Amino acid sequence: MQSDRAIIEMNRMGGQGMSFIFAINYNMTDCRVWTVEDVPHSVLFNFQGFCNDCDISRRGIPLRIGWNLKVEPEEGYRTRFNLVQQHLHRGDSYLVNLTSRMEVETNLSLMDIYKASRAKYKLWAKDEFVCFSPETFLQINNGMISCCPMKGTIPANHPGAIHELMESKKESAEHATIVDLIRNDLSRVACHVTVEDYRYVERIQTNKGDIYQTSSRITGELPKGFENHLGDILFSQLPAGSITGAPKPMTCRIIQEAENYDRGFYTGVMGYWHDGKLDSAVMIRFLDTDGRHLWFKAGGGITAMSDCHSEYLETLEKIYVPITTD
Repeated sequence: MQSDRAIIEMNRMGGQGMSFIFAINYNMTDCRVWTVEDVPHSVLFNFQGFCNDCDISRRGIPLRIGWNLKVEPEEGYRTRFNLVQQHLHRGDSYLVNLTSRMEVETNLSLMDIYKASRAKYKLWAKDEFVCFSPETFLQINNGMISCCPMKGTIPANHPGAIHELMESKKESAEHATIVDLIRNDLSRVACHVTVEDYRYVERIQTNKGDIYQTSSRITGELPKGFENHLGDILFSQLPAGSITGAPKPMTCRIIQEAENYDRGFYTGVMGYWHDGKLDSAVMIRFLDTDGRHLWFKAGGGITAMSDCHSEYLETLEKIYVPITTD
């Protein structure tokens, strides 16, 4: 359904105390909203333990994981990077999240990846995509709303990795920009918006080795009766600031110019509303299929201080599945 219809449905179900699941693509042109009872069999989800996959086992997953990435040539990435830099140096944007789409050859199916992935948020749609996201988007609990943008990545086996990540001027500036954007976005729907926890480090397990990423937690207080406006609240924050940049409207136009593919559900949002609580994630760490090939989509934030080669390598670092064979 379109975004206007999804907003109406979410408002209605929230006001009536109905539990529901949702997945919204990046452009907000494909919005899927189901009551928990009506989630189709072609969809599996597990959002930090709220799930419909209790009977799913790891049985049948290959013991050895084949993983061959058809890497985008750095020259092609550099062309798009330079276009973004032109906009940054003109002052059109402070931060642009530039992403890439690369083909993956693997002996794992989308279902295999879903079953074996270890992530806070997982969603599988048959013959379409699988997402295994570590990034919390919006949470609502007892009338408090929060968001946890994730910005900054480094391999965990890198010598002095955490110190290097935390001391990087580029990573610090990128993170500060997104935190400020999210704080402003939340202020549109909530009061007393504050940054509760700034730049904490999380360790994430992948099939290529662990990585460190930094996040922050921003919170605010929703008005009474917010349950009747869940759709309005959610869509007021879209697309997510951590996967666009700032200022958001102009940066989205730069992204459309610089990227040579349709993001689809990648960098959209997914989550649930149940028993007065909302939990959701940004749809990063994502594979989809065109029926013949699997495509992994990944990217990172570009600022005027960015080095093209470093950003290219960071994008490749994010192309992983959070799977171990034990």
